[in-house]
Amino acid sequence: MLIDTHCHLDFKEFDQDRSAVLAAAHAAGVEALINVGSSLEGSRRAVELARQDPRVFASVGIHPHDAGECGAEAFAEMERLAAEPKVVAIGEVGLDYYRNLSAPALQRDCFGRFLSLGVRVKKPLIIHCRDAEADVAGMLAPLSQGAGCGVVVHCFSGTEDFLKDCLQKGFFVSFTANITYKKADRLRELVRLVPLERMFLETDAPFLSPEGHRGRRNEPAHVALVAQAVAAIKDVGVDDVCRRTTQAARQFFGLP
Repeated sequence: MLIDTHCHLDFKEFDQDRSAVLAAAHAAGVEALINVGSSLEGSRRAVELARQDPRVFASVGIHPHDAGECGAEAFAEMERLAAEPKVVAIGEVGLDYYRNLSAPALQRDCFGRFLSLGVRVKKPLIIHCRDAEADVAGMLAPLSQGAGCGVVVHCFSGTEDFLKDCLQKGFFVSFTANITYKKADRLRELVRLVPLERMFLETDAPFLSPEGHRGRRNEPAHVALVAQAVAAIKDVGVDDVCRRTTQAARQFFGLP
């Protein structure tokens, strides 16, 4: 059995066939998935989807691209949503200096508020980091020693030094189907460095479709292809990958 620890089923790409996508995921062995909020409206939708399906869980957060919407009123609603019983994490939140769609100072302010929220509500944090490793590492440093919430850096594509720093601090990392791409040798080297007990699998659907499906919408059923890729990279059995990453994710997110 598998857990897709990061997808965006609330996005418009799934409006026409969301139920069929969920059915296909369950048929592929996905026992649970986490619909990750990336805006105020997206977090509302994530919570509503989780209410409708026992195998769907939610996280709530504001992506760094949308840090400008993290005003007092919006954040107060986020705090209310974070208390929902099927909200299992805070995120995705973090820093993105690659596109800089929000000013870096604004991103850091928003990120810091969500870090504090995660500590207060004792729910793990799903972190977005792109071209911002030094600042992300600095802001996450206080969480490395039993701060009351876990940390996962999602869709990991950073440097080896950043990876080792995350692991040393007790954080988790997750990988998506970009590890299947023909030119992703550097990513596959990073996968080899991460113990299965510290690794989660994700799709980031509708983005990052696996090799052989590129140019089409990604979906949670494809997390099975991520598991197969990890097994090949680490030269272990697929069942072992599924069992160990699922157990780690279930414990981290407090899933039943």
